[in-house]
Amino acid sequence: MKSVDNAVLDLASATRKFFKRVLPVMLVMLVCNQLNRSNIGYAQDHLQADVGIGAAAYGFGAGLFFIAYAIFELPSNVMMEKYGAKVWLTRIMVSWGIVSFLMAFVQNETMFYVLRFLLGAAEAGFFPAVIFYFARWVPAGQRGKATAVFIAGSSVAAAISGPIAGMLLSLNGSLGLRGWQWLFGFEGILSVLVGITVFFLLDAKIADARWLSPAEKDALSKAIDAEDAKHTNAEKGRVNRWKMLLNPQILLLCGIYFAIQLSIYANTFWLPGIVKRIPGTTDLSAGFLSSIPWICAVFAMYFAAKMQDKARSKKPLLVVALLVAAAGTYAAAVASPVLALVFLAIAAMGFKSASPLFWTIPQSGLHPVVLAPAIAIINSLGNLGGFVAPFGFGIIKEQTGSVIPGLFALAAASAVAAGLVYFLRERRTAEPAGKAAEESVEVAVPSRA
Repeated sequence: MKSVDNAVLDLASATRKFFKRVLPVMLVMLVCNQLNRSNIGYAQDHLQADVGIGAAAYGFGAGLFFIAYAIFELPSNVMMEKYGAKVWLTRIMVSWGIVSFLMAFVQNETMFYVLRFLLGAAEAGFFPAVIFYFARWVPAGQRGKATAVFIAGSSVAAAISGPIAGMLLSLNGSLGLRGWQWLFGFEGILSVLVGITVFFLLDAKIADARWLSPAEKDALSKAIDAEDAKHTNAEKGRVNRWKMLLNPQILLLCGIYFAIQLSIYANTFWLPGIVKRIPGTTDLSAGFLSSIPWICAVFAMYFAAKMQDKARSKKPLLVVALLVAAAGTYAAAVASPVLALVFLAIAAMGFKSASPLFWTIPQSGLHPVVLAPAIAIINSLGNLGGFVAPFGFGIIKEQTGSVIPGLFALAAASAVAAGLVYFLRERRTAEPAGKAAEESVEVAVPSRA
């Protein structure tokens, strides 16, 4: 009995150490990721003035990132499984940093399109690799918390990206460089340096972790192995990744995530432009004002996570989050510029809270063999919303001179997604999340006949 109690204590200790040592590293990586994704939103007006990239071209280039991301997500995932999450995460960060740095030298629309496509190809697989890493290191009862903290970090990253972008843009003329060149160059170099550092900070396997005691390694390894064993009957042969696309539940998850990504990336790429509608704003003030919705989202995600811990079903919480996003976006479309920022903050509280709530559903019920490819499919197809949103907004702005019709479309998409949540199947937990029991979506794993 004492040995069982000791194993439980060792497992809890190992998990706490992971949260204190590894999760902060992941969050720094996420900050770099967010900076490199969102920087063109702050550079938009400067790219138009210096390079001649108009609203439609900007929207298309912003969206090309996600086309490449979707194309290369599954191949990247396969390579990640071959070489391991540690090596592959390092490769992803270094390569996207190099491409982002090259954005500082963009000279025309064609070069802009090519570099945005290459950036998406370089970054493809980042999120699935992180989630897969969690699955190999974090017990199921704490995995949802790790994912929620990680996704919440994206709001923190978005909040600080505005002030950082504003300060870098204010360097315009220093050393003969434009402000937007400082923006791309600095953030690209930062990602390369962090990527190299990550290789030395992350461990490929539990057995390699010097920061864990032998007893903690043993307890954590046994816990992960025991969870894997529960799913052995679900997987008898190799997983056919393409047949997974035919699973209705995965397609439904893709659709809901697509709507969430529409809102996230419409705001990521167009929020600075919307903020600049407020009279008297500058690059620096627009950067700080643009951080307000993301700061509000951080607090909303914290409280959503607290409620999630007590909820047997995550579906009602996800519906509420999506409806808040819809209502806030609709109100922003009909309000004055100042009030629009307030309502966009409310919308951000909804769609950013929806993201971690969403990922608890597919993640908890999938076998580790299926986990990485399934998440890659959901993430890659859902991320196509990242193409549709900026490209659609660009066309709308070029044709009408305003992004207001696009906000109406976003509100409708969030409302439809809230309705689709009703059709998700889930097994409700018998006790609050964070304990051994978890909810899961029933996903049929195709096996080789």
